[in-house]
Amino acid sequence: MRIGFAADHAGFELKRDLSQAARADGHDIVDFGAFRYDANDEYPDYVFPLAEAIRLEEVERGIALCGSGIGVCIAANKVAGVRAAVAHEALSVRQGVEDDDLNVLCLGSYVIDPQQAINLVSVFLNSRFSGEARYRRRIRKIGELESRDRLALTGPGDA
Repeated sequence: MRIGFAADHAGFELKRDLSQAARADGHDIVDFGAFRYDANDEYPDYVFPLAEAIRLEEVERGIALCGSGIGVCIAANKVAGVRAAVAHEALSVRQGVEDDDLNVLCLGSYVIDPQQAINLVSVFLNSRFSGEARYRRRIRKIGELESRDRLALTGPGDA
């Protein structure tokens, strides 16, 4: 699976550990940064390119990291087609993928230890969307809202 990783300074070291573990499990890794530690960097600069790659299907899933996971989650969810969630335990990760077709897992390096994060990424990458009609219907409704909002921002002739 082709996996994108993005992290600000707070998630920088955890991104290294998680991407190494995913690579060792046979996944193709795309790093969206940060590429060096910078205490003044800002997560949108890395998360937006990752989210756009999800939207364009250049990567199948993404892992976004910051201190709490909240900021990267908010940023990722601004991009149409991205379904990002913060989860720090396996049930939510698995159910997020199986029921909601979660495609970006957001983790907080200040609230989770590296081994737990590695385990959650493994659950995320090994879980599959069930494809049940009710879940597809819910995702379609979200997509319709994203399309409507995009149309409202651009106008009918610009979409």
